[in-house]
Amino acid sequence: MATRYAALLRGINVGGGKKVPMAELRGLLESLGLRDVRTYLQSGQAAFTAGHGGEESLAADLSGALAGRLGFDVDVIVRDHAYLRGVVEACPFPAGDLEPKQLHVTYYSAPVTEDRFAEIDRETYLPEDFRLGDRALYLYVPDGLGRSKLAEHLSKPRLARGVVATSRNWNTVRKLAEMTAD
Repeated sequence: MATRYAALLRGINVGGGKKVPMAELRGLLESLGLRDVRTYLQSGQAAFTAGHGGEESLAADLSGALAGRLGFDVDVIVRDHAYLRGVVEACPFPAGDLEPKQLHVTYYSAPVTEDRFAEIDRETYLPEDFRLGDRALYLYVPDGLGRSKLAEHLSKPRLARGVVATSRNWNTVRKLAEMTAD
């Protein structure tokens, strides 16, 4: 049975030397036997249909293929449509009342718990806030990500130790769920 997935590539096309043209990404996905490949924007997300594998094996295959073709490592998270739709539906913040720039989701390669974030005095950052979901962190930043002190703190490498983490704004979160719908 074929399943629709999204691949989220971490840290590409945001400056520096990790450039991955979306046409090349589409071709690479197709060379792995994936079908109905579509990319979104230039920041490393693609939707595709796969008749084999699961999220972890597809992520490993894509990461390995990218390293082989481009000569550098790219962390990849793959999630199916049901998961992506669930992330949208489980949003603990009033997404319909917010501007998309005020809401972001960090996707994790594995579950994370509140213990990971125990050092953060959440009161200090109010009205900014975050909540955990299924392998995801929802971040509310009323003045946008660029001005957020909480987002700066959450991006510290030690808070992502042992997992791959990559963030997307709410528009992209919704678009990925849409692109993976059957």
